[in-house]
Amino acid sequence: MRRFRALTIVAIALALTASVAVAGSKLDYPKTKRGDVVDDYHGTKVEDPYRWLEDDVRTSDEVAQWVAAENKVTMPYLEKIEERAVIKNRLTELWNYERYSSPFKVAGRYYYFKNDGLQNQSVLYTLDSFDGEVTVVMDPNTWSEDGTVALSGLTFSDDGRYAAYSKSVAGSDWSDWFVRDLKTNEDLSDHLKWIKFSGADFTQDGKGFFYGRYEAPPEGEEFKALNKNMKLYYHRIGTPQDVDVLVYQRPDEPDWGFGAETSEDGRYLIISIWKGTDARNRVVYKDLSEPYGMPIDLITDFEAEFSFIANDGPVFYFKTNEDAPKGKVVAIDIRRPEPENRITVIAEAEQPLRNIGVTGNLFVASYLKDAVSYVRMFRMDGTHLRDVEFPGPGSASGFGGKRSYTETFYTFTSFNMPTSIYHYDMITGESELWRQADVAANVEDYEVKQVFYESKDGTKVPMFIAHRKGIKLDGKRPTLLYGYGGFNISLTPRFSITRMAWMEMGGVFAMPNLRGGGEYGEEWHKAGTKEQKQNVFDDFIAAAEWLIENNYTKPERLAIQGGSNGGLLVGAAMTQRPDLFGAALPAVGVMDMLRFHKFTAGRFWVDDYGSADNPEEFEALLAYSPYHNLKKGTEYPATLITTADTDDRVIPAHSFKFAAALQAAHKGDNPVLIRIETSAGHGAGKPTEKRIEEATDLWAFLVENLKMTLPELFGQETGGSSAMGGAPSQ
Repeated sequence: MRRFRALTIVAIALALTASVAVAGSKLDYPKTKRGDVVDDYHGTKVEDPYRWLEDDVRTSDEVAQWVAAENKVTMPYLEKIEERAVIKNRLTELWNYERYSSPFKVAGRYYYFKNDGLQNQSVLYTLDSFDGEVTVVMDPNTWSEDGTVALSGLTFSDDGRYAAYSKSVAGSDWSDWFVRDLKTNEDLSDHLKWIKFSGADFTQDGKGFFYGRYEAPPEGEEFKALNKNMKLYYHRIGTPQDVDVLVYQRPDEPDWGFGAETSEDGRYLIISIWKGTDARNRVVYKDLSEPYGMPIDLITDFEAEFSFIANDGPVFYFKTNEDAPKGKVVAIDIRRPEPENRITVIAEAEQPLRNIGVTGNLFVASYLKDAVSYVRMFRMDGTHLRDVEFPGPGSASGFGGKRSYTETFYTFTSFNMPTSIYHYDMITGESELWRQADVAANVEDYEVKQVFYESKDGTKVPMFIAHRKGIKLDGKRPTLLYGYGGFNISLTPRFSITRMAWMEMGGVFAMPNLRGGGEYGEEWHKAGTKEQKQNVFDDFIAAAEWLIENNYTKPERLAIQGGSNGGLLVGAAMTQRPDLFGAALPAVGVMDMLRFHKFTAGRFWVDDYGSADNPEEFEALLAYSPYHNLKKGTEYPATLITTADTDDRVIPAHSFKFAAALQAAHKGDNPVLIRIETSAGHGAGKPTEKRIEEATDLWAFLVENLKMTLPELFGQETGGSSAMGGAPSQ
């Protein structure tokens, strides 16, 4: 860490020549060196002039200098925007309210997370009853001065004696695991390292837990090297990691990863084997009552999803999309595991089944209907019992617990509805409000609607639109179009502080449910993958055109936003239709589609994207790869790229290379900038202070470049929805 700080100081001193930019002035971008790298893909020669920017900023003086030079242009530009201060003040005010997580129960005690408002990280509390004394279990704010060390994983022994938890530093996917004795509330000597993409799960006796880990990467390659050869271990409490017992490995399949879960009765270890982001998996199980018993194959191919739900002795229940693209529940008797013996317990429905668990001896099944949540409860034989009633269209989550529990908790939220937390009686089906956010905003002044529009090929695509009530549709409204469209992820209505601020600023917020997501099941997902990925960009562009045609906005007042796969979406949209947008906000995006699979977790994304190693998929990837489709002499929309130095999910080189190529190709006065956060990763665990700073810069950039005039009362609005607090997605 000292070396990186020293490099940063040197880099600032040696920064490439760049004028101090102010909003409204012509920018002088760093003169980024072009290399002569050319790759041959199946006979097609492809230039990669900024390959050198793939080097890690911590170990490359040259890349550190480039980062400093870019920030030296970007930060003064943002700081000089006149409205920035009032935007930051308003965001800070909005963020400053109590936020609670849904409570959960362990060995008769309740646990929940709470943030007082502006704390960088939420604190874990416990109490034995809702009128009992509240005590602090874990406060991640004490782990670092700047809040960049976050709690990234947590699991409890069944008897409530121990908690295994993980810390992540600066947003990295790497996490270190520790064990806390909850009787003394002190950490034991246990310290497990080089863990990524794995949780931990205790054995029923509470003496240890299962987890997956990788070998230590080469020094200096921690945030760049491919993650291969995961192994599954058992760790016994109080012992060093180097004596952990190897439970399962497949050295013949270095790309496979493993997730471990013990059945609630403690009898079985269920190992889910995955090799990418696709839900399709294999399943192996081990009878824990037989210490020397070998793991037994149950699902032996990657043809479908099989997610373990629960068991009745040797009968295992799985959520699967085998012969059911929208999902169903099947029972597999491990004594007769052949496919012809599988029994359908809950049949495939018209709406996609997104999540399911067993609480109170009932299946609690979460479905989506046009991207809106609804939850159904079934008896263990699959007969329908009841549906949960919600206060309106929105997103519901939670309902966790054990089969013996008679209570659970869930959250409910929408764009104009801060998160509410409910206690749910599993016997009577009654919901009781436990906490509701008290946000300093008049949320009742805003409305949400859903429209359906046609994409390029005629496909009907839903889109949520939120804004202040009574706005005039004059074709001039500043509008923010947000999208994702990938990895079977569904975008549903959720409350967000930043989006509320955007609507207070007079903006319209629009969120389409693009193909590639999971809103309509596996067929909808597959329609936006590999050679069909262009469908996602067509859906997004069609959403923009619909907003313009229906008098919400015009191109020069339309901004697009997305992160990670959504950053790719923004990059592809702005390179394919630069005329259609006034501003673009690609965050931590996958911008080089020919080399993404060569770094950290990138190889897992081949399920959705395909690979340049495949000749047919290479052609599709090259056709839309944002980095490779920038055209010199083109006027691109005002662009603020955001990334972070310790992002080891989508390495920052994607954004670095795209920014360098964009600045070289761009013609015109629109600013095309990159904002590079330090001590931050892909987004998880980012401290509140950094989140407010980033949101401030994004909204200030849009105010400046969409030529917005803030409403007269912006920054002075107050109000509240109710007492106590919630847990929104900011």
